[in-house]
Amino acid sequence: MSADRLILERTERAEAAKPSERFAGLRLAVLVPCYNEAAAITQVVSGFREALPEARILVFDNNSTDRTVELAQEAGAETRHVPQQGKGNVVRRMFADVEADVYLLVDGDATYDAASAPMLVERLLAEGLDMVVAARKDSQTDAYRRGHRFGNRILTEFVAQVFGRAFSDILSGYRAFSRRFVKSFPAIATGFEIETELTIHALELRMPIAEVETPYYARPEGSESKLHTYRDGWRILRTIIRLYQLQRPLAFFSVIAALLATASFLLAVPIVITFLKTGLVPRLPTAVLSTGLMLLASLALTCGLILDNVTRGRQEMKRLHYLGIEGTHRPK
Repeated sequence: MSADRLILERTERAEAAKPSERFAGLRLAVLVPCYNEAAAITQVVSGFREALPEARILVFDNNSTDRTVELAQEAGAETRHVPQQGKGNVVRRMFADVEADVYLLVDGDATYDAASAPMLVERLLAEGLDMVVAARKDSQTDAYRRGHRFGNRILTEFVAQVFGRAFSDILSGYRAFSRRFVKSFPAIATGFEIETELTIHALELRMPIAEVETPYYARPEGSESKLHTYRDGWRILRTIIRLYQLQRPLAFFSVIAALLATASFLLAVPIVITFLKTGLVPRLPTAVLSTGLMLLASLALTCGLILDNVTRGRQEMKRLHYLGIEGTHRPK
């Protein structure tokens, strides 16, 4: 073997042994929201400690009744307590309290691949992005429950139709963020609908974003999912509709106006035909109802026009606030 080849192989091994040196000088924070994850938290903290040795790992406990906090501390994580129940409340506290250049948000159930963390951070830095979503790719047959998969597909398609197609997995709990994203995110949601709000915030402000596939594993034995398929699915859908109303008020109220106007027209047609033939209006209550529905349709359309102007002004203010926050740059 030539000397040059030997030197090259040694260099490659050295780089592989220290994959995180490329992030030296960068403040990295791994944020882990937890509720009763004693069966998985040690694996999560250890995995991210190995993948990103220089990162701060912060476990935000949400009123756990098991040994989650104790085990997280033993594994080397910083722990904090959030008394308001719900993942959205925890994420809001995380984003408000933690100062960093790059943030990694990951669930504490050991289903996400810690070894993919450097790839997410590298993609964020290399392309100057504000959010990188880890799209889940099943590595085990029982990793992804069928009902959750179907619900995720429906909600993802709904968001794509309303806000534009950018992601294949809007409910992924594994994401990398820039400081600019984190400090401009209002975090209104209280529960598992927080991922939907994160996605729509990025789409609304037209942020530079990306999605990469990462392995997705089954929960460790003894760990139980906190997600309720129907209840939380309904909450997520309700959040999408509410955000659609807030972000696209003209389209939202135009649909309502069209439905009301159609109902008014269908009720009015036979009355008008009878009036043209006989000169009489025999069904006065129906005529009044038809008139009322048309007035409501006009009112809905007017509300949509007014709120659309208000929303545009609010979006401009949010965009200016977003631009006022310094972006994340790779240290020189």
